[in-house]
Amino acid sequence: MLLQRLVTALVLIPLVIGGVLYLPTASFSLLFGLVVLYAGWEWGSLATLPDQNARVLFLLLLTTALGGVSLLLDQDVEWGLRLSAAATAWWLLVMVWLARYQPDHSYRPGPLMKALIGLIVLVPFWSALVVIHGSGEDGPMLVLFLMILIWVADSGAYFTGRRWGRVKLAPRISPGKTREGVYGALVGAAICGGLLAWIRPETGQPLLLVLFCVVVALVSVFGDLFESLLKRLAGVKDSGRLLPGHGGMLDRIDSLTAAAPVFLSGLTFLGGEA
Repeated sequence: MLLQRLVTALVLIPLVIGGVLYLPTASFSLLFGLVVLYAGWEWGSLATLPDQNARVLFLLLLTTALGGVSLLLDQDVEWGLRLSAAATAWWLLVMVWLARYQPDHSYRPGPLMKALIGLIVLVPFWSALVVIHGSGEDGPMLVLFLMILIWVADSGAYFTGRRWGRVKLAPRISPGKTREGVYGALVGAAICGGLLAWIRPETGQPLLLVLFCVVVALVSVFGDLFESLLKRLAGVKDSGRLLPGHGGMLDRIDSLTAAAPVFLSGLTFLGGEA
């Protein structure tokens, strides 16, 4: 499994980096929109929509939502900031809910509610990355930095959890995740915060940027955990089989769906948006 993960990563990472750094924002938004639509197809399955027609309808709604937001962003980029602020509030609520989650007593959303949640998660995620990418000359570098931050946090959680993991983070949702893994993720995020302070000092004070990256990474953990809950409720291990060793597209971007709006909101607050 580890070898498959590494081989898939070695193939995907250069493609992702090239797309982020060298595509104009219009092309990036279109290409990444296709990624989000594929993830939306997987989301329809996790939402346990009754049949394929329902999944197609959900995909059409997602396509319409992305198109509508794209038109709004063309008129005023502030729409992207508003969506990210709303999504940040949403993820804070999700964090509280997951921290208190009890399988026998907590609310379990039905298929329609899970489909609506899919729009709430995927549309601001796409919007945030598009706004960051188009924010200035270093916009693509900021998108790449965000992705590296999440990759480092995910890798830190994975390897730290495997080596030192003892205390389960949320055994009723994802038995494989440990608190020690989260600590590894946060250490990696802190290092990335120091790197951001070094390469882009105008973003903010070094200590503040370290804290900012730690918060983004912490929220990303709950993005991963939320998708794990959806998979558990749907009775599946992975969202799909697209990526050998990694599962489906959602399995690759689940952390990023939560992190991207928070990252954009934080940049706006810090005054680091170009």
